[in-house]
Amino acid sequence: MSNVDEHELDKFSQIAHKWWDLESEFKPLHEINPLRLAFIDQHAAIAGKTVLDVGCGGGILAESMAHKNATVTGIDLAKKSLKIAQLHALETGVTVNYRCVEVETLAAEAPASFDVVTCMEMLEHVPDPQSVVRACAQLVRPGGWVFFSTLNRNAKAYLLAVVGAEYVLNMLPKGTHEYARFLKPSELSRMARNAGLGIETLAGMSYNPLTRVYTLGDDTSVNYLIACRRLD
Repeated sequence: MSNVDEHELDKFSQIAHKWWDLESEFKPLHEINPLRLAFIDQHAAIAGKTVLDVGCGGGILAESMAHKNATVTGIDLAKKSLKIAQLHALETGVTVNYRCVEVETLAAEAPASFDVVTCMEMLEHVPDPQSVVRACAQLVRPGGWVFFSTLNRNAKAYLLAVVGAEYVLNMLPKGTHEYARFLKPSELSRMARNAGLGIETLAGMSYNPLTRVYTLGDDTSVNYLIACRRLD
């Protein structure tokens, strides 16, 4: 059974042309991308590594990793987003291999094929996040790194990421997130361990609406990242 929510795909396809508009709904992703990239590179030293970006969207993270001299593959099921990613890569002269394929399908095709796997801001948009986590673990080589980022599930996250970001500050389109799909760090950590991954680092991403600056720190109450390594 396919682990796809067609409503989620349609939602992102409708605004796919805005992926590289720095003042669009994707502005927050552009603003947090340097933090995500630094977190990944600090742990995995991606230069010269083969990297898979799961749920790559328009290619914001994938391109930035390619600019760090990683060999990057980006996968997504939103075809319009992939077309935008491919076009932008051509315009900027960066090489990224983009594919429209489910992560579970790729895991069956090419297990243990990547040094690093990233899956950022995607788990909260799929029906079965455990299936994605398991596939990511299968795709990375033994000892390789897997990175996830998502949203915590608590009252603060609901107020800031849903009410605040979507309805008050209008940073994101209304309906971008479904609160029930948010994952507590303990839940995601358990999924990772069940998939054969060891948890190395847990970090939070915080946003200051006054300064409009994102920072990495210990506060995982809203957005957070997890760095894992495949144990076997």
